[in-house]
Parts: sequence; structure tokens; C-alpha cells
Amino acid sequence: MSALPPPVSPGNPFGNSVTYLMACQQLRAVARAIDLDAGVAERLMTPKRSQVVSVPVRRDSGRTDVFIGYRVQHSLTSGTSKGGLRYSKHVDLGEVAALAMWMSWKCAIMNLPFGGAKGGIAVDPAELSRNEKERLTRRFTDEIQNIIGPRIDVMAPDMGTDEQTMAWIYDTYSMKVGYACPEIVTGKPVELGGCVGRREATGRGVTYCIQEAFDELGIRAETATAVVQGFGNVGSVTCDELTKLGTKIVAIGDRYGSVRNPNGIDVAALHAHVRAPGNDRKTVVGFAGAEAIPDSELLTTPCTVLVPAAMERVITPDNAAKLKCRVLAEGANGPTTPEADDIIARSDIFVIPDVLCNAGGVTVSYFEWVQDLAQFMWDEDEVNSQLKKLMLGAFRRVRAEAKARKFGMRSAALSLGVQKVAREKEMRGLYP
Repeated sequence: MSALPPPVSPGNPFGNSVTYLMACQQLRAVARAIDLDAGVAERLMTPKRSQVVSVPVRRDSGRTDVFIGYRVQHSLTSGTSKGGLRYSKHVDLGEVAALAMWMSWKCAIMNLPFGGAKGGIAVDPAELSRNEKERLTRRFTDEIQNIIGPRIDVMAPDMGTDEQTMAWIYDTYSMKVGYACPEIVTGKPVELGGCVGRREATGRGVTYCIQEAFDELGIRAETATAVVQGFGNVGSVTCDELTKLGTKIVAIGDRYGSVRNPNGIDVAALHAHVRAPGNDRKTVVGFAGAEAIPDSELLTTPCTVLVPAAMERVITPDNAAKLKCRVLAEGANGPTTPEADDIIARSDIFVIPDVLCNAGGVTVSYFEWVQDLAQFMWDEDEVNSQLKKLMLGAFRRVRAEAKARKFGMRSAALSLGVQKVAREKEMRGLYP
């Protein structure tokens, strides 16, 4: 193989993002391991298309504020690009580009006919009223209308967005094209063509992977304990599903704080606490059924399975050696830095990497997109059955690759994803 390209090509606008550089570092490591052509590697390192837009919004007070929005399409080689839309005050172009790249590998691992994409607006959604969120969403949709479409790029919920966000995008796009177009987004309300089980899909997929890891390691779910970072859509559903298996949740954290109960947290009671009137931040903080602990202790709490299901880059060289879990199941995107990976590789921790572990969401998004195109809806048993079939099939392919190549699970998953997209690029050729 010829020499790999530099981590960031000259003029690359994403290079000041540590998250994007982390995604490129992972790609370069896999490219070396599988002897990937340098030209293909450079194409995979550089997103196909990106758009940065200003999103002016009239606030309820009458003041106008301008927010910055992003949409990055990493690859269109495999088909329609697919990826979430997040609202976070920390979001930037490089972070979105990294998430889009990871989505490409995720779709490839799952054998979905999608390329990776991601979007974001730099805003704290907690500081917006419902009407302000609607105006923000509709204006952003209008600004990026030229690069989205049911056969071009399809959005879904992510951090800070939800079913209602998708409903606004669906309506705005449909008003522009002149007909109802439910296939423009996934993760929308069931009443508008959404897929039953979509909201729970990522957490369920995480749990299917954990079950498979437990089976391989000889661990009984009813004797296991879990620590979950994040009690949003992914984290809360993972807690619910693990509880159904008999696994005891001993610690949970969110952006505001962390709680622990060595005897097991009553997850149903915690849901009630989060939804209770007066808990405006919808936080686990203050839950009477557990003690408060410093955030720094959450990830290092002894447990059978640790599930980081919040932000990227939370497991670093500073805490990687202190992890006290047998299984690390990455519900979030990019929670472990490459440097932390090197430390974990010297331990007996079984890693279920993000591009496999949290792929349940995009998989059921694919189901929803197919149903909308066909105008033929499935019941929840069919959705869950197909999700489990695809997740377990992907897990077993990654495990087989890891054993055959003597790779760690992350390298095995990434190699499968990268190789699939690379083969498709090589077969399609380079135009003109």
C-alpha cells in the first residue's frame, strides 16, 4: 500500500475538531491493518458534502437570535445518506463530520443501503420554548432543503431532538414539495408514518449486544450489575431492557449529576422522578432511591457492564485504567478515545464498540424508511424480531472477524465497515 494521506488534507475545514481527528485516527489505524489503498483512504477521510447555514429565529420576546446549523454527508456511495440531527450548544462542524463518518461504518456493518450523514445546530434546547424550537427547526429545514430528500439525505432524532422535531421537518419539507412526504425523516410520530419501536430501538439494540456478550463470557444476566451514563432515550431504554433481564442497575448519571444504589435502582421509580412536576431539567439528580455521587466516580463504579450512553470522549487515558467492568457497551458515539482504547486493550474488558452497539437506531430507521416508501406498515413484533436478527447477525460477523484477524472488537467492526464502503467505491469507480 502507498503511504497514507496526512490526517487532515490541506484546506480541510474539520481539522480543528478533536472528535473529527479521533475519527480520522481510527480510520488510519484500520487502513493500515487491512492494507487499504491510500487514495480510497483519503476519499473516506474527507466528507462528500457539507453545508453550514445561519438560522435566524425570532424569540418569544421579539428579539432575533442567529444560530449556526450544519449538515454533513460523509458518503453517498452506498445509497441515501442517513443520520441524526442534534441540538447542542457544543456542536461544531468537525463533530458533525466525525459522527457522519461513524454513521457510514455503522450502516455498512449492518448491511443497510445508506451512507453516513449527521446534522446539528449550536444551541442549548433547554433554553428554547416549544414555539422557538419549532421556528428554529422549520428555518433550518428550509436552509438545507437543497441537499436533503428521501433519496438524497434523511434525518432522524439525536441529542436534543425528538419525534416532534421530525414532525416539523416532515411538514416543512412537504409544504415545499407540495405533497406529503413521510419518508423525508425517520423517528417521527407513529401517527405520521413513524415506525413502532423506533424510539426504543437503540437501547434495545444495545441490550441485544450485551446479551450476546454475556452468553459468550458465561455471564448470567440475572446475576449481573450495570452502570449507565445517560438517562435520555438510549440510556433510559437500556436500563428498562436490562431490568427486564434481571440485571441490577447500580448507578446512573446524566448531564446534571449521578446517583448510585449498590442494592439496585428502581428504574420505574426513577422514570417517575424524572417526569415529576417541578423537575424541569428532567434529571436523575435528587432521586430519593439512590445516593448522590461525584460524576468522576460514575464510570469507575464496579459493575458487570458499563454503558456510556451520553457524550463522546468520556473514557480517556485519565480514567481508562480505573474502569471496573467486564463488558463495555458503547451506547454513545465515540465515547472512548484511541489512547484509552490502547489501555483497555491490555485489560480483560470485552468491548462492544459504538458502530455496532448503538446501530439499532439506524436499523429501525431503515425499517421506517422502507415502510414509508412502500406505504405498508409493520407491527411491533415484526420490527423487534427483524431488529434482533440484524443486530445478532452483525455482532457475530464482527466477532468472527476479530477472531480471524486477531483484532479487538473495535478494529474488527471498523474493518468490516470500511472495507464494505471501500469496495463499493472501487467498483463504482471515480467520475469522470
